[in-house]
Parts: sequence; C-alpha cells; structure tokens
Amino acid sequence: MISLTIDGKPVSVQEGSSVLDAARSAGIPIPTLCHHPKLSAFGGCRLCIVRIEGIPRPVTSCTTPAAEGMVVTTASPEITALRKTVLELILSDHPNDCMVCEGAGTCTLQEYAYAFGLRDNPYPGERRQYEACDANPFIERDMEKCIACGRCVKVCDEIQGVAAINFTYRGFKTKICPAFERELDCEFCGQCVQVCPTGALTGKQWARTARTLDVQKVRTVCGYCGVGCEVLLHVQNNRIIRVSAPDDGWNEGWLCVKGRFGYRFVDSPDRLTEPLIRKDGVLQPASWDEALQLVADKLTAIKTQHGPDTIGGLSSARCTTEENYLFQKLMRAAIGTNNVDHCARL
Repeated sequence: MISLTIDGKPVSVQEGSSVLDAARSAGIPIPTLCHHPKLSAFGGCRLCIVRIEGIPRPVTSCTTPAAEGMVVTTASPEITALRKTVLELILSDHPNDCMVCEGAGTCTLQEYAYAFGLRDNPYPGERRQYEACDANPFIERDMEKCIACGRCVKVCDEIQGVAAINFTYRGFKTKICPAFERELDCEFCGQCVQVCPTGALTGKQWARTARTLDVQKVRTVCGYCGVGCEVLLHVQNNRIIRVSAPDDGWNEGWLCVKGRFGYRFVDSPDRLTEPLIRKDGVLQPASWDEALQLVADKLTAIKTQHGPDTIGGLSSARCTTEENYLFQKLMRAAIGTNNVDHCARL
C-alpha cells in the first residue's frame, strides 16, 4: 500500500494507482472529461489538474502515479481558476444548443459548465464546423460537439478491439473519424455512445423521443441471446425510448448492437401474445395446455410411426444456456434422437 496526503487527508491506495484513483477512493471529487475508469489514462482534457508539492506546475491527476509521501492539493483558488479556463476554452469551440441537444441531462460538459457558472464565451473566434454525413441507421455523430476526449477511440480499440475510429489531423483541425474520413462502417455496438461525455455521439433512434425528465430506468436482462447482459431500459409512458447498460453489471456497461439498438420489436403489432393452433387452415388462439398437448401428441405419433430419428430439433440463440440444455435433453432423452442443432446467430 502507498500512503499519501490529499487536501490534508491521509489516504492509502494500492501501488500503481493514480492520484485521481486515490482521491476518488477517499471521496474527494476531481472533475474529468477524458477519463474513464475502464479505459487507459489519456490526460487530454486537462480538467483533473492538481498541485503536488515539489512539482513546479500543476499536473493531470489521471496520468500521475500516486507515490509514497506525496502531498496533493486538489482544490484551491488557483486550481479552480485553471479548470474554469480549461472549460471556457472547450466551450469556445462548442455549439450552444443544449436546449435541443440529445445529450442534455446526461452531458458531463453541461454539468461542469453549470457547476462553474459559465454563461458567456470569453474567447470568440473561429469555431470548427462540420456537416453531418453518416448514413448508418444507428449512430449519430455531431462532430461540432466533439471535445476530442478520446474516450470513443479508446473504447473502440481497447474494449471492442475494432479500432474503427482514431484521431486525425493536428492542432485546431484535430478530428476523430474513420480512416480517410469515410462514413462510419463498423459493428455499431454503441460502446462509443455509452462513454461519450457530450452529445457528440447519440443513437439515431433516440432522436426527439424524450429528455431525462420522467424517464424511468428499468434494470433487466437483454433478451437477444443466451449471454444474459444486463441492460437499463429507459422507459417513458410504458414505451422503451433507449437502452444503456449499468456500469456495475457483469458485462461492465458494454453491449452489442442488438442489445443497444434492437429494442423496437417490443412495440411491434406483429408480436405473438398467445399460442396459435392451425384449424381448418387458419391459425386460431389456444391455451398453453392445448398447444403443448398438441405438440406432444404429434411428436409421439411421428416417433411411433416413423422412428425418433425422423424428428429434429432447432433451438434458439435467444434462449439461456440452461434452456438450451433442457431442450437437447428433451430431444435425446424423451424423443430419443441426436438431431439437435442450435443457431447461435440472429
């Protein structure tokens, strides 16, 4: 363990922890935009700067390893003024359209602007302007709202292993985009959307559906496959308007494209709500007991007349592992055939 002092408070952390980790473990807040606890440190936003005794200038706490005997100051008039200037510089190149932004209410930049009382832009001048160009049906990229925090780049590379986007150009012209500025063409898992601290990356299906007011978050399990990822359904008026993932779930906040964007089937009028049995060529509603008895009778008759290997079973990729186990057990033990397959695709 390493012992250090932060804002006059003794703190002990594991070796290898950063100053930011140490401060947060002690309940000492430090603002960050580019930092994410599940991604490697970047130090790009400069918002987490602190003073350390013996170092002549402020340093980024997310990239500075905690050391034995270190004395850290995270809050002072000087640090507050520097952080405010950093925020003002970021906002000077950022659209002021929070009233219609999809990220409003969940935007970290917006929250910090509120906390620091920022209203006016003291740095007028040129601002980056881009046209929306993505034709994909899932992710909306508003690059004018991008603060180049690098979270999306890191999660795409370090978590998803796809590296579909990266930093391009330098200085004022720095931009995050696919190679050769092509349109986004990836797995569309939406991990980048999950970690974006502004409204630069949002789901196209979420546009103008609802703000955070009166939106209920329901924690449940994704029904798309047997992996069982935990999801948060954002529900308003008994309707799912978007899907995210809890950071403390076993899937650690990550989802695939189906789990994050494939939820509209819930409201489909074509969904079956009860068993159907074909009578005189027409599908008619039936009870579960009636439907299951019909299936059992048909399978028994086929097995008796033609043998068990004339029957085959196809299981579903949306079932859990336990359900698929029971299905193959039914086919092998009850019916007596090994003709079992499983479609692990959608």
